[in-house]
Amino acid sequence: MNLHEYQAKKLFIEYDIPVPPGYPAHSVKEALRHASELRGDGWVIKAQVHAGGRGKAGGVKLAHSTEEVETLVRTILGTRLVTKQSAPDGQPVNCVLVQSMVEIKKEFYLGLLVDRASRRVAIIASAAGGMDIEEVAATHPEKILSIIVDPILGIQGFQTRRISYLLGLDSKQQQQLDKIIRALYQLFLDKDLSLIEINPLIISDEGKLQALDAKISIDDNALFRQPNLEEWHDPSQEDEKESLAKRYDLNYVTLDGNIACMVNGAGLAMATMDIIKLFGGEPANFLDVGGGATAGRVAEAFKLIVSDSNVRAILVNIFGGIVRCDLIAEGIIKAVEEVGVEVPVVVRLEGTNVDEGKKLLAESKLKIKIADNLADAAAKVVAAAKEVY
Repeated sequence: MNLHEYQAKKLFIEYDIPVPPGYPAHSVKEALRHASELRGDGWVIKAQVHAGGRGKAGGVKLAHSTEEVETLVRTILGTRLVTKQSAPDGQPVNCVLVQSMVEIKKEFYLGLLVDRASRRVAIIASAAGGMDIEEVAATHPEKILSIIVDPILGIQGFQTRRISYLLGLDSKQQQQLDKIIRALYQLFLDKDLSLIEINPLIISDEGKLQALDAKISIDDNALFRQPNLEEWHDPSQEDEKESLAKRYDLNYVTLDGNIACMVNGAGLAMATMDIIKLFGGEPANFLDVGGGATAGRVAEAFKLIVSDSNVRAILVNIFGGIVRCDLIAEGIIKAVEEVGVEVPVVVRLEGTNVDEGKKLLAESKLKIKIADNLADAAAKVVAAAKEVY
C-alpha cells in the first residue's frame, strides 16, 4: 500500500525526521488557510498522487502570493495527473500539499528498501538527488551507494559515515544524517514498510538537512498489524477493477491487451501470459483466483473480466489440485450463464477429475472451447480474439 507524500511526512515528523512545514488541502479555501498559516517568501503546491515524476508533469508549482496559490490549486485539484509512473490516463488529484518554500543549497537521494537477494534492508544513497534514481543507476551507477544492514547489529556508525563522505557533508551534517538514517530504519521496521524514498534530501540555506519529498510503501501482507496506516488507504489512486478484485481476494492487474486470463496460481498465470504472447496475442490482465477457487469467486472473476471493453476473448487455465476440475467446470458454466459472457471462452483444465470437468463443459451447450493443453489453449484463444475483429 502506497502513502501520499503528506501522509509519509506525518510519519517522518513522528520519528523526528526534519521536513518543511506543510499541510494537505482538499479545497481552495483550505489551501488558502494553510498558506496564511505558513511563514516564508512563498509556497510550493504539490499534487498528491501515488506516482513519481510529478514535477516534470506539472504537479509541483511555486506560488509567491495568495492569489497564485488560489489559481494554482484551482488548476490542479480535480484533474488527472499523467506522469511516467502513473496509469495511461493519469491519477486523480483530490488533494494538494501546501508547503513552505525552502532555499536549496544541495540535493541528494536517500532510500531504504528490502534487498531480496540478501533478504535484508538496504540503504541506497546518491549525490545525484532530484533526478530519477533509475536514470542515475542506468547512466552513472558509480554515483549510487548501496549498504546492507545486518538485522542483528543494526545500522553501524561507519555505514552512516560512509554515506556522509559520498554526499560530501560536513561534521554537523554528518551527525544530522546519522540521526535521520537511524530514524528511517526504525520507522521501516516499526511500520512494516517495503520502501522509503526521499528525493530530494536537501541541505537548506541554513545548512541543515531536510526531507523535501517523501515516498513510503507498506507491505500489504503486514497491514493487519498496522490498522492505523490501513485507514490511510486511498482507493481513488488504484485501478477500479483492481480495487474491486481485492474485495473478493482476487489478485488482479489490468494490462493493455485484449485476451483476458483467469488462472489459479501466480506462477501459472505468468506462464499463461507468456504463452499468449508467444502465440502472437496480448494479455488483457493478470488474474489469479487462488488455489481454493470456488464457483462464487470464479463468477466474480468473470464479472471483472467482461467489465473491460478491450477484452475480445477469455482464456481460463485451471489446475485442479485443491479444488476438483468438475467443481471448477460447474463454476465456469454458472459464471458464463450468470454474467452473460458474449466473447469466446477457451478453457484448459488439468488435474483431479479433469475428464469429468471437460465432459460438463462439452455438455453445457455454451460457446466454450475446450483445449487439450496449454499450447492448444493459447493457439485457440489468440485465433478467437482475431476472429472477433
